[in-house]
Amino acid sequence: MKKALIIIKNILLWTIVVFAVLMTIFTIISVNTFNRNDRQLMGYKLYIVNSDSMSATDFKAGDLIMVKEVDPKSLEEGDIITFISQDKSSFGETVTHKIRKKTTDARGNPGFVTYGTTTDTDDETIVTYMYILGKYENKVPGMGRFFNFMKTPAGYVVCIFIPFMLLIIYQGAKSFMLFRRYKQQQMADMQGEKDQLASEREKNAQMLAELEALRAKLGEQGVGEQKNDDKQDAGNAPAEAVQDDVKTESSADAGTKSEQDDSVALDEKGSSDDSNA
Repeated sequence: MKKALIIIKNILLWTIVVFAVLMTIFTIISVNTFNRNDRQLMGYKLYIVNSDSMSATDFKAGDLIMVKEVDPKSLEEGDIITFISQDKSSFGETVTHKIRKKTTDARGNPGFVTYGTTTDTDDETIVTYMYILGKYENKVPGMGRFFNFMKTPAGYVVCIFIPFMLLIIYQGAKSFMLFRRYKQQQMADMQGEKDQLASEREKNAQMLAELEALRAKLGEQGVGEQKNDDKQDAGNAPAEAVQDDVKTESSADAGTKSEQDDSVALDEKGSSDDSNA
């Protein structure tokens, strides 16, 4: 469903883009080409029909007609030509009428009698070769009415201003959404970094606590070993004292024995002296 909505949105967007671009191009073309006797588009002069003088047979007001330049000598009765009118009622205007017959004017110049098929009335003035702009070739029904509408302020607003404003609004909303998404992503990244720092701090604190506990444990073990050494030293002290006493007694016995020997020696010496006497 979401994919279908995206496709529909893209189709609408591109439709608006193409429409706006085409309307801009058509407006430029219409202003610079339509109803211009000296301008052509792909070999054709383009005119917007403003009256229904030919509506009975060929085209009507609001149609866009295409006229091609030809040699006036090649024109025949029944051809439709576009020319600059010399009639008093429409002098200087561009008119497209049907040829009724070939003729010449008062000066002997070759020309044509023309008429509108709706009224079937001949034009006042003979159309000579110098005033002929071209021969009618084809039409686009209703296109002239559309281009006339585009030339009005309402047509400009509807066909150009509104589509471009929609595109601008869409692009602005899209840019805003992208910026908002970017800020959200940025905030999420910052929050992630904060969480990571907090996690690292927590891990560091836990490691420090474990180190403190290990240090305390090692300290307790050191105190216990010191106590054991003191106890061992205390146990070894009486044995050394006994050894010292034994050594003292041995020394005393040795002294007593020495004294006894000295006494015996003196006695022997005294007896010897007595004998000599």
